[in-house]
Amino acid sequence: METAGTETAPGVPSGLTSESARSLRTEYGPNAVVEEREHPLRSLLGKLWAPVPWMLEVAVVLEALLHRYAEGGVIAALLVFNAGLSYVQERNAQKALALLRRRLTIEVRVRRDGVWQRLPAEQLVPGDLIHLRTGDVAAADVRISGGQVLVDHSAVTGESMPADLGVGGVLYTGGLIKRGEADGVVTATGGHTYFGKAAELVGQAKAAGHLQQTIFTIVKYLVAIDVVLAVLVLLYALSAGIGLGDILPFCLMLLIASVPVALPATFTLAAALGTRELASRGVLVSRLTAIEEAAAMDVLASDKTGTLTKNELSLAVTRPVSPYGEADVIRYAALASSDATQDPIDLAILAAARGRDAGSEDFAVQKFVPFDPSTKYSEAVVVHGAKTLRVLKGAPSAISAMTGAAASGEGDKLAAEGYRVLAVAAGEGSDLSVVGFVALLDPPRDDSAKLVADLQHLGVRVLMITGDGPATAATVAARVGIHGAVCDRKQFETGIAAAAAECGVFGGVFPEDKFRLVQALQSQGHVVGMTGDGVNDAPALKQAEVGIAVANATDVAKAAASIVLTNPGLSDVVSAVETSRRIYQRMLTYTLNKIIKTIEVSAFLTLGVLLTRTLVINPLLIVLLLFTNDFVTMSIATDRVSFSPAPDRWRIRELVTAAAPLAALLVLFSLAVLFIGRDVFLLSTPQIRTLVFLTLVFGGQGTVYLVRERGHLWSSRPSRWMLWSSAADLLAVGFLASQGILMARLPLAVIGGLAGAVLCYLLLVDFLKIFILRVVDLASS
Repeated sequence: METAGTETAPGVPSGLTSESARSLRTEYGPNAVVEEREHPLRSLLGKLWAPVPWMLEVAVVLEALLHRYAEGGVIAALLVFNAGLSYVQERNAQKALALLRRRLTIEVRVRRDGVWQRLPAEQLVPGDLIHLRTGDVAAADVRISGGQVLVDHSAVTGESMPADLGVGGVLYTGGLIKRGEADGVVTATGGHTYFGKAAELVGQAKAAGHLQQTIFTIVKYLVAIDVVLAVLVLLYALSAGIGLGDILPFCLMLLIASVPVALPATFTLAAALGTRELASRGVLVSRLTAIEEAAAMDVLASDKTGTLTKNELSLAVTRPVSPYGEADVIRYAALASSDATQDPIDLAILAAARGRDAGSEDFAVQKFVPFDPSTKYSEAVVVHGAKTLRVLKGAPSAISAMTGAAASGEGDKLAAEGYRVLAVAAGEGSDLSVVGFVALLDPPRDDSAKLVADLQHLGVRVLMITGDGPATAATVAARVGIHGAVCDRKQFETGIAAAAAECGVFGGVFPEDKFRLVQALQSQGHVVGMTGDGVNDAPALKQAEVGIAVANATDVAKAAASIVLTNPGLSDVVSAVETSRRIYQRMLTYTLNKIIKTIEVSAFLTLGVLLTRTLVINPLLIVLLLFTNDFVTMSIATDRVSFSPAPDRWRIRELVTAAAPLAALLVLFSLAVLFIGRDVFLLSTPQIRTLVFLTLVFGGQGTVYLVRERGHLWSSRPSRWMLWSSAADLLAVGFLASQGILMARLPLAVIGGLAGAVLCYLLLVDFLKIFILRVVDLASS
């Protein structure tokens, strides 16, 4: 909405009074986009509202009902530990990003009470008269009332070419003044600006997280197994006349044994270690789930301007017109340019002339007229020997009118290929002839082509989406190796789903189109990454599972992204993908191990009750098992692994299918140990429970090393932390069992014999494991 100020003459705005500005600020609010921030307490409590916390919370309640307050307290402590670890890691990531976004307050030149003064941009209101000059960044949407400016809107609209704006032209918030000066009336502030509307779209965007869904699926399978076993035991108890009070502790043990209590913490720890590794390479991760999502990313939609390209014009092609040559075109174009104007086009041409030694030393410039939007050309008067020449550079249509010659087909062809084309003419007096054409382009970054090739090699489909025209987009895409049909906005509107599936390049699109494209790709089952640098990219960055802001991105883009690059270029995107896939491999090992152990423990406890009519382990040892198995195996987060060659997806059904036969073998082994201990060594019931506990701990640690390698378990060396944690775990439980602490005492010979038996079992099962993983198609995951 445009609000008029007081005027000294008809049609000439003179600015607002302080009183009217205060009134308008009350009506429109401050010139700022409010950033929504979640309350820390709400964020912390949110960590307690998920499938794994629910199971732990149920276990705490059941322990309290059974008056087992010690066990309940331990489980409650585990619950708080999980929530706290996740909360602290995410807060640390957010603090790092907040430091990155910190900046000085922008001040503007504004006319208030008839006097020009400098005020913080936050105090601007619609109707204010402001003055803009070269180097300024527009702090609000402005309608030019006087003067002429060349504006770079690439950070806002995505268009790489600067625009000349005169009286009546609209300057958007975030636009950079490249040349000239102008007065303008503020037409919109804060959330009402073009910038603010993009920010509102950011607020509507929400990445479709897959981590919680993955964890829930795992829990769903484990609970289903427990329910079946619990019902089986309940039916047996009813038929055998066993009281419900004796069965309830068993059901509670099943629940505790099946809860993947350390799963969220292990995911968080693995992601946190990954973010620390990436931070050392200049990659900041503000949302930990982005690490897990990056492993599954199979489509990367990239902005063009400032992301794949340098966001600076460069001379790309010259086309001379006979009898002139290429050197003549560059020489005359440079003579009709001046670095004093700081015009991006002039600077690009002068840089090319210096680099190619255009040989203009014999030409003396007597007069230079900068580019004028009304004539659409710049002009220089130069002396060369005995001749005085006029040299013109500008729009082909304007040069054609000046020379009286029809525009060359070469110029039209270059324009159709997406270049910014200028014609160059020279001659004495009015006798001008076309020298040739220069074609400019925002060139790709030096690392863009390698980035695209590396990502494609990793199985990631790379798309380009830009506000520039389809021809320009297609030219840049060809240079960096992005393939696929070119789609303009009209095709985009007629069928976004088909365009998302078929096109590789999208040109002439609006910010909301980038947002909708990401949504369309997600609806087709893709895990989408988005790279960008401008306000126009922010909604899509927020919507994508993996939003990546480049080093020179605006604050809004960085705030919307889940990954922020601090080094120039995009090569670190590949590092992020590779690191994420390594983390996935570690979590796959943990998850497969947890599913195997859950099936084994649940089935073994059930069969133990059915075959011996007694609990083969007590609740205290089950709680202790959570520490000795689940939390010690968190060291998997440090394991030494390689990244997978293709995007990773969680296939829980296949994991359960592979885990079931391996778990069945462990059940048979555990039952054999149970009966040998009872019938051969004649151990007492308390000692049998200690033996069972040690079997579950030793088997659990061994299974980690069994499944961490898809080949033989000795194929690669585990990390130092894994080996030390396993050794400490085995020594600790061995010491407790040998001393009778928290459990019945066992002779050292029995403990040592059990350890040797577990080792022999693992070596035998290792060969069967390779066959099972190959059949279930997990051998290469």
